[in-house]
Amino acid sequence: MIIRAIYYGKDFVRQFKRLPQLIQERAIKKEDVFRKNPLHPSLRLHQLHGDWGGYWSLSITLFYRIIFQRMDNGDILFISIGRHDIYDQ
Repeated sequence: MIIRAIYYGKDFVRQFKRLPQLIQERAIKKEDVFRKNPLHPSLRLHQLHGDWGGYWSLSITLFYRIIFQRMDNGDILFISIGRHDIYDQ
């Protein structure tokens, strides 16, 4: 997986601002890992299925994750961030 650039959707930005400070800091560190090595095992990167088909998930912690979309040109759009129940939104 090649990452050209990462963009942030409006929902992602709003959700990020509502996260606890510690989770925000961990999310920033995980994004850095993702930029350097998108297949790093600590990210637990996986493609989603069902209603979320076409999207991907990476883990921030055991309970928090980022949902994103990969574009054909290598750009990444972060869609959502939060606890596991963000899949229900």
